[in-house]
Formats: sequence, structure tokens, C-alpha cells
Amino acid sequence: MAEQDPKAAAPAPGHFITLEGGEGAGKSTLAKALASRLEALGLVVELTREPGGSPKAERIRNSLLAGKIKPYGAFAEALMFSAARIDHVDSRIRPALERGDWVICDRFIDSTRVYQGTLGEIAAGKLAALEAVAIAGLMPELTFVLDLAPETGLARAARRRQPGEEVDRFEGETLAFHRRLRQAYLDIAAAEPARCVVLDASQTPEQLAEQAWTALVSRLPLPQIAPA
Repeated sequence: MAEQDPKAAAPAPGHFITLEGGEGAGKSTLAKALASRLEALGLVVELTREPGGSPKAERIRNSLLAGKIKPYGAFAEALMFSAARIDHVDSRIRPALERGDWVICDRFIDSTRVYQGTLGEIAAGKLAALEAVAIAGLMPELTFVLDLAPETGLARAARRRQPGEEVDRFEGETLAFHRRLRQAYLDIAAAEPARCVVLDASQTPEQLAEQAWTALVSRLPLPQIAPA
């Protein structure tokens, strides 16, 4: 038997998509819709989220969203987000991409840039250093920024909250905070148009998914499906 070419046997490199935006914008719903369409093409999709995505990172998530780190300041929160991200990237995202899978992540580096950078006023150099350690060059190829009026997003978030469930660390911030948050995301998208696509998140979930799919197809390679 002829020896197989190891290069030919290696899986095609995976593709990395992230979803960003304010509270209640519909990121998790869109992530599931995109994963479903990719899987229908025979692709393997790793659907994940931040903070969290791996067992260790999920434990850190619980502390962050419960507000336990807030008293220590924005830089302490950024350190905890970075610790969670390191484990998430090393144990789940990078291995999936190396297998040739597609990864869709609900929040990633842009959330840290916005929440702890712009809103927390951490110096850009410090945040960039943390980011470099956490992701080690692993940048998403495509980032969807779901744009929504914060009043609408917060109302959506309130409706989905279970009876007795407390408002999390970030949902509980002021309306002025969430307005600044929205603008900070739009600023990132404007600065990185090759990576970021802004979507109108006031649409129905079906309309939003269709708009996102059109952008995905135009930017990332998909397998050709032969007609039946």
C-alpha cells in the first residue's frame, strides 16, 4: 500500500466566527441558527461562548457575572476574563480549528475591549498585552456586531430572565453605560471592516439569520453542494 501524503491527510484549517453586541441583541440565537446551516452542509461546528466555554472558564464566568470581581476594579475583571479565555482557547477553540472544524463563539476579544477597555478605561497598552497572552495570535476571521438600541436590548434581557433570577453584573449597569457600549462596538466595526460586519439586531431572528448568512457566504469558503 502506498504511503499516504501527510499533507493530503491533514484536515483543512477551520474557520473562526465571533458574535458581539450589547445585552439582549440575540447573539446566542443567531449563533445556533448559523451553526445549524453550516451543519446542514456537512460541516462540524463547535458552538461556544465567553466568558466560559470550558469547565474552568465556566467557573470564572459564574464569579464574573455574579459581580464578585467588580469591587476589585476593571483591571481585575480583565485579568479574570483573560484567565478564562486562555483556558477556553487552549482547551477548546484552538483544537477545534486544528481539526478543521468551524467555531462560532458568542463574545470574544471585542467584549473585553469594550467592557473593560472603553467602559472600564483600562489603558489600551495594558489591554493589548493581556489580549496577546490570552489569544496568542488567534483572531476571528469574521465578527458579527449585532447593533440594537440598548433600551430594546435590556427589555429583551429582562423578559428572558427567569422568575427570581438576579440581574447579572453587566445588565445591571446604567442606560448611559449601555449607550456607550453600543457606540464602542460600532467604533470597533468601523476600524476593522475587513473582519467586522454590523447587523441590525432589531430584525426578526429569521431576518437577522438570513442577513448574517449572506455575509458569511460572501466572506468565508463553503463547500459546494451538488444539486440533487
